[in-house]
Amino acid sequence: MKVYFFSLATLFLLMTSCQSQKKETLKTAYQPQWESLKKHQTPKWFLDAKFGIYCHWGPYSVPAYETEWYSHFMYAGPNHPQGKSARAQKIHQHHIENYGTLDKFGYKDFIPMFKAEKFDAAEWADLFQKSGAKFAGPVSEHADGFAMWDSELTRWNAKDMGPKRDIMGELSKEIRKRGMKFIATYHRHWLYAWYPTWDTSTDASNPLYSDLYGPKVKKGDFVMPNRPHQIDAGIQKYYPLPDKAFNDEWLKRLKEIIDKYDPDLVWFDNKMDIISEKHRQEFLAYYYNHAVEKNQEVVSTYKFYDFAKGTAVLDLERARMKEKKDFPWLTDDSIDWNAWSHISNPHYKSTNRLIDFLVDVVSKNGAVLLNITPKANGEIPEPVKKRLLEMGDWLKINGEAIYGTRTFDIYGEGEAKIVEGHLSEKKNADNTAKDIRFTTKGAVLYAIVLDWPKGKEFTIKSLKKGSGLYAKEIKSIEMLGDGTPLAFNRTLEGLTISLPKRKIGNHAFTFKIVPRE
Repeated sequence: MKVYFFSLATLFLLMTSCQSQKKETLKTAYQPQWESLKKHQTPKWFLDAKFGIYCHWGPYSVPAYETEWYSHFMYAGPNHPQGKSARAQKIHQHHIENYGTLDKFGYKDFIPMFKAEKFDAAEWADLFQKSGAKFAGPVSEHADGFAMWDSELTRWNAKDMGPKRDIMGELSKEIRKRGMKFIATYHRHWLYAWYPTWDTSTDASNPLYSDLYGPKVKKGDFVMPNRPHQIDAGIQKYYPLPDKAFNDEWLKRLKEIIDKYDPDLVWFDNKMDIISEKHRQEFLAYYYNHAVEKNQEVVSTYKFYDFAKGTAVLDLERARMKEKKDFPWLTDDSIDWNAWSHISNPHYKSTNRLIDFLVDVVSKNGAVLLNITPKANGEIPEPVKKRLLEMGDWLKINGEAIYGTRTFDIYGEGEAKIVEGHLSEKKNADNTAKDIRFTTKGAVLYAIVLDWPKGKEFTIKSLKKGSGLYAKEIKSIEMLGDGTPLAFNRTLEGLTISLPKRKIGNHAFTFKIVPRE
């Protein structure tokens, strides 16, 4: 009997020791150092997903005027460093005329007006799913300092104020219920340059609201960036560098988001490099180690040089790559040409533009994160719904050439000249039938023509005989959605394909090229 109890005790001690060692190993899988963080691999789900949705939605949606930067520009009066710009003057004047002076009605006063009374997380998630998105989520905190989750770290949060609902919690539940990955985007680092807390003529200088408007800074603290990538891109921002307390708060809020909602992807706006390198490294290590403990595969993104190359996924803003890349990347763009949040006079992109953009990005090893613009009451505007549903209809037919695909030897061919660079998307013209993009899935090649060709046939010049591209003998070609075998002829001029008798849809058209085994 004594031997039996001794064996049980020994077994228990061994199991406890193993569990403790395993837990310790998990906690230290990634160290807060760039070399250690480079070991993290981009998960397959992200490589396969290609398309996601997020939304700029918060108290700045209430005025619905010009831009989500309303909460910044409303303070850009005569005493503000940016007060001379036409946009700043327009928004500042609009605020004074419609809401009163900034000592009486500041940004904080929009929060009780942000009620989200028509917000339905299940309805939103249904729409995201029908659009064909594989990952989705909200802006967790914009530069306005208002948290869209049930936070223990700040009273300025959506559970305690405004909607009085845990927006992130509700969306994470409904999005995951439909098989999509949940994402959180984070812009808090911008807060440090958002409000003129030194201006005594505004409520931003009132100590009662310092936990919303951020730490007190002096007007003279604002400096021009010493970052070549920003200057080259024509970005002329200014800001003070935050102190340790702000850096600590930045990290604490991220840890709270991770601990409460286990996001599959954490996305960052640019200018994160004002946060100390140590805190940025600590975030990645915490996030990646948390994922290991949860047996979860996660992604984080960065812009410019805000994280070390190879530690996370590079993200572009309102931009795309000229050429195919050998690394996965992401681009975020808004469904509205001019704004990221809902405004009273939106200028939405066409469905055709959105689909062509997605196809072009995927052909170059990228993925698209599309921003949508809900109203303050929680309604998604009908034109936005229409475009998302049309994208979903297209993906039902053509998704085979998007999801789970990989790049071809070349991204495509055509006359489109892509302009690269931060905020460059407006410079890129719409595509034509001469623009063709390629994706692959195993030995199958997909040629996606970005408009309906004229005549009864079209030619892919890149796939001419002897080009060295797709040297396999072709067994069959069909257009997705039609299924009829199409006649084709491969010569020294190119691969000529006869068009099917009927046109499927009104957007990009996918031709599936299958080789002989």
